[in-house]
Amino acid sequence: MSSLVPLIETTPDLKKALKGIESEKRVGFDLEADSMYHFSEKVCLLQVASKNTAFAIDTVKLRDLSVLKPLFIRKDVMKIFHGADYDVRSLFRDFGIEIKNLFDTELASRFLGIKETGLEAVLRNRFDLKLEKKYQKKDWSQRPLSADMLNYALNDVRHLVSLSEILEKELDDIGRLSWVEEECEILCRVRSSEDNGDPLFLKFKGAGKLKPETLAVLEALLRFRKEAAQKKDRPLFKIMGNNSILKLAETKPDSLKKIMNTDALSQRQLDIYGKDLVGVISKAVKIPENMLPVYPRKTAFYVSESAARRIEALKIWRDKKAVKLNIDPGLLLNKSLISTIGVQNPNDPAGLGAIKEMKNWQRREFGDEIIRALRRKK
Repeated sequence: MSSLVPLIETTPDLKKALKGIESEKRVGFDLEADSMYHFSEKVCLLQVASKNTAFAIDTVKLRDLSVLKPLFIRKDVMKIFHGADYDVRSLFRDFGIEIKNLFDTELASRFLGIKETGLEAVLRNRFDLKLEKKYQKKDWSQRPLSADMLNYALNDVRHLVSLSEILEKELDDIGRLSWVEEECEILCRVRSSEDNGDPLFLKFKGAGKLKPETLAVLEALLRFRKEAAQKKDRPLFKIMGNNSILKLAETKPDSLKKIMNTDALSQRQLDIYGKDLVGVISKAVKIPENMLPVYPRKTAFYVSESAARRIEALKIWRDKKAVKLNIDPGLLLNKSLISTIGVQNPNDPAGLGAIKEMKNWQRREFGDEIIRALRRKK
């Protein structure tokens, strides 16, 4: 492989680079984004590698990647990622890229029972390679990019094709390749959630435990932080951290001195936002009781004693089976799916087909055992 690091900045150059991999049946991909530095994150670099070549696409300068779309939907070319969820969401969000025939080497490693599934650990254990991570938190939106940064970025994709071949064979040898293929097919369809105008506190950890009057202050503070982040084009956490927001919501200080006494903000944050925050909090605490927000609660469904026994029986079966297979129990059946099966109580393996959350491989491989576990507790 060449020591040069081609950086693609124009559509003609991208077309030329794609001709060099058009006959490949496996291509590795990774991306670098700027979520640590900007309010609205974007893909800043897309790395591409086959066994014989590697290049990076400067997606700050080249935002139109339409010439790449045919490659991503070709069913005869395997697109290899490591931990694909974020990449799939980001590529569709920024470029409308859809993916078919994806293979996730991180997911494959988990289904093989590998404990350390980060790319650095996997490459170290498989190929005795050490990845340099010093550029991991760099601002990838800044230009120019140094040769060292480009080499760092490409090191994350250079070995994906070889790794995928090894993992695919090992999965096939133990009869789990179809499991991963189905999971990867589902992974191709994940998308970023859209802002639908819901209260911001719905995505704030711990909000469900707060009283309405505190929830009102929390929502006001979250909206203030979001507006400030948008104006400054900074990530939310670089305006104020969640712990600071929560402390202010709970204490509801009504003066600069009281905000200072909470130790929620640095002196710099206090100087920049202090007066505005006093106003935001003061306004929120005056919201009439009948207009205070209420955290929505999911309707609790009744679980009968017999269903509870079936759920417990499934957990016991799942945990024992996971040990036997040397696999994470949550991959085999997660808690939510166990509860659904226990409550619906299908009579036979065919009845498991009515449970939409259940994967085909789970039903096919373990349907009989699941039904037997249920029957023992009826």
